[in-house]
Amino acid sequence: MALDEGNGTGRPAEERSVGFRDRMTMFQSSFSRFVATGGIIGIGTGLAAILGSQDVKSWIIGIVVSGLSVILAAIVWSARG
Repeated sequence: MALDEGNGTGRPAEERSVGFRDRMTMFQSSFSRFVATGGIIGIGTGLAAILGSQDVKSWIIGIVVSGLSVILAAIVWSARG
């Protein structure tokens, strides 16, 4: 791999664009997690509505929805990439 004298860095042209790709990957990963977190909220809301319509005690709804939210959030936020 030859050095590109014209880019002013003395580094190959491929290395200049790596920073941009890293920033885009980080943005895409953050955006995906943000959207997934919104989905978790939607799933919890839907589950609470279903349980509420079945006359389940409110404290049980709270425990079930909270537990499900924690589990799903752990899965989403522990995923790599």
